[in-house]
Amino acid sequence: MAASACHLLVFISFFLALLPGTTPLQASQAWTLLKVQQLLNRPPVLGHWRRTTDFCGGGGTVAPSASVVCYGDTVTQLHIAGGAQGAPPLPLNFSIGALVTTLSRLPDLKVLTLSGLGLWGPLPGKLERLAGLEIVNMSGNYLYGPIPRGLSRLRSLQTLILDDNMIGGEVPGWIGTALPSLAVLSLRNNSLGGTVPGSLGSAPSLRSLVLASNNISGNLPDLRGLANLQVLDVGGNALGPAFPRLGRKVASVVLSRNRFGGGLPAAELSSFYLLERLDVSRNSFVGPFPPALLSLPNLRYLSIAGNRFTGTLSDKVPCGDNLQLVDLSSNLLSGSAPGCLRPDGKTGTVVLSSENCLDKGDGSQHPSPFCQNQALAVGIAVPHKERKKIGQRAGFIAGIVMAVLVAVSLVGAMAFLAVRKMTMEGAKTRPSAPLVDEQSSSSAYPSKLFADARYISQTVKLGALGVPPYRSFSLVELEAATNNFANSCLLGQDSYGEMYLGKLGNGVPVTIRSLKVKRNQSSQSFNRHIETISRLRHRHLVSALGHCFEYDLDDSTVTQLYLVFEYVNKGNLRSRISQGTEGRKLSWGQRISAAIGVAKGIQFLHGGIIPGLFGNNLRINNILLDQNHVAKIGSYNIPILGEATKSEQGGAGSKHQTDSTKLGDKVDLFDFGVILLELVSGKPITSIYEVEIMKELLLWAMAEEDRARRRSFVDPAVNKTCSDESLRTVMEICLRCLAKEAVHRPSVEDVLWNLQFATQVQDDWEGEIRSGDGSPVSSRATRSSRFSR
Repeated sequence: MAASACHLLVFISFFLALLPGTTPLQASQAWTLLKVQQLLNRPPVLGHWRRTTDFCGGGGTVAPSASVVCYGDTVTQLHIAGGAQGAPPLPLNFSIGALVTTLSRLPDLKVLTLSGLGLWGPLPGKLERLAGLEIVNMSGNYLYGPIPRGLSRLRSLQTLILDDNMIGGEVPGWIGTALPSLAVLSLRNNSLGGTVPGSLGSAPSLRSLVLASNNISGNLPDLRGLANLQVLDVGGNALGPAFPRLGRKVASVVLSRNRFGGGLPAAELSSFYLLERLDVSRNSFVGPFPPALLSLPNLRYLSIAGNRFTGTLSDKVPCGDNLQLVDLSSNLLSGSAPGCLRPDGKTGTVVLSSENCLDKGDGSQHPSPFCQNQALAVGIAVPHKERKKIGQRAGFIAGIVMAVLVAVSLVGAMAFLAVRKMTMEGAKTRPSAPLVDEQSSSSAYPSKLFADARYISQTVKLGALGVPPYRSFSLVELEAATNNFANSCLLGQDSYGEMYLGKLGNGVPVTIRSLKVKRNQSSQSFNRHIETISRLRHRHLVSALGHCFEYDLDDSTVTQLYLVFEYVNKGNLRSRISQGTEGRKLSWGQRISAAIGVAKGIQFLHGGIIPGLFGNNLRINNILLDQNHVAKIGSYNIPILGEATKSEQGGAGSKHQTDSTKLGDKVDLFDFGVILLELVSGKPITSIYEVEIMKELLLWAMAEEDRARRRSFVDPAVNKTCSDESLRTVMEICLRCLAKEAVHRPSVEDVLWNLQFATQVQDDWEGEIRSGDGSPVSSRATRSSRFSR
């Protein structure tokens, strides 16, 4: 018995020795994991890691956010995932290169997950040092730049997931040939452009290809050679018009929100017996809808919404047993819904069929005239009687149209001659308009500037404030957010386009600016501008959240650009100053705080990004306030507008603006002085003439050391609640900002220094009032000593 027990104990010990994770981790690799924790700025998900942690014994694991898997005494899998909402960018001293160099000390690492941790920087080619990697997931970070060539040396790589980053460039052609084991490629929601390389059609092991929500265009390559392809998701791009050629083993095909057109390949699709999901919504498909799709045996989800499919549906069309959702809405289908899709015909299937031409009689379909006109447009025969009526009506309308055209032509010719005469006379006396200075907008800036230290610093601060990361939006998202850009959502419009109020799918309200685009603008120009716009994120700016391109269906050129900004809904600064009602006007301290916020916003626009933005047409009614009275510059010099044209009328101070690039920062300082003028006086200022008048009054009020004079200029709402020294300081900096000569205006740093001094003086004065000492702080010596430290 004892011998048997001994043999059993030896066997158990030997078996346990073979199990992974039962041997202590090598000291060098434990140090490496702790170094990774340090480089990641000690995220909360790794808060349980200590020097004494038994990583291979399960001590390093907190499912599902963090886990370490060992084989023997070495790490083979490392999973670190941030929260569902991601994390703000890591601090300025973070280095993605240093992180990868540290990870290379885990030579047996096969699975690496670093998602939602705030990693920033170019995607590192140094990952090739981890030659044994099989799975890489670095989604939900701030990685940018192209996919590096170094990844092509990861010959064992099976899964590459880089979703929700800012990866640019094109899908590299080597992916299909250099990575023979690649089975999953997911690059969703990045900034990839160009076309899909043909080499992907020969990737021998590819099972899942996800390129959704990028800017990829052109036709997909022939994918019939991918014998193992099961998932294809390319929604939210500009692909098309040809329907992709696919193998018969596909289980999920998502082509929504692209530019696919023509008819569906009915015979080919009917042979996809393993197909479970087909989404071709929001494209330009036409022609008859193939009802045989409904009877595919494994199909669960089918959406053809938002196309121009035609055809007459029949009660007798069979349906597959696994159908769960069918979306036929927004097409030109007629007849009646198949019996198997009716509530009494099949239970458990959700059917959406609104905005068609079906015989439903519940008001959810297109009106009959619309259906008839659209049927003619796509070449569908209509009944003889209806065709006769339409022909008679068309002849009558054509006669009226011809008469109107003749009348309009005569009036137009007369107007043209009159305008031409006036133009020729005016040209003799009117000076020629200055040419647009395009020198500053013609230079290309490298992508590495995106990692500019000041931008990263501001992004870190924004992350704490809850501003979501910049991303590209699909047109469908913006249409849904604005109810298809309904007039009820229109906030206003100008020469550049319209401004809409929208609500994203997650309920977040946004402002969407629709910009007209010149045909001759190059893709390089767009990329440069988008790179700059993506950095317009600051506490005192209405920050950019993303963009969307709308393309021409014929030549794939950009025809419309949509910029998405955060929505600030507590009114503008003027509404709480010169147009505010009693009880709603800002106090003196709040006014100085708002002015400091605007100055900090100007400082960021001038020096916080490269290249700086000047001539921002600052106006008090474009300074918005959030729920905490934080001032945000709501309208500034969006780069792409400057390339299209330059406004001839700036803010109230445009008369004194200079074209000199050396004095470009002084342009905004004059407009800021006009804002200060209104903050102090409480009177609305809407023209340069009013600026000159108010400036003369301010000079008179400051001419002598007469407190009564100064107070006579101040808004009565704050006259009795502001320190005399604080008021004098703001008045003085206001006058300096309004200097006619730009060289005499202060720097934005000087402005900030004075306004911060005014705030401290006001705080001290209010503190003394509260403590019972009513003497105001008025010593000039205080100014020189307070900020000298």
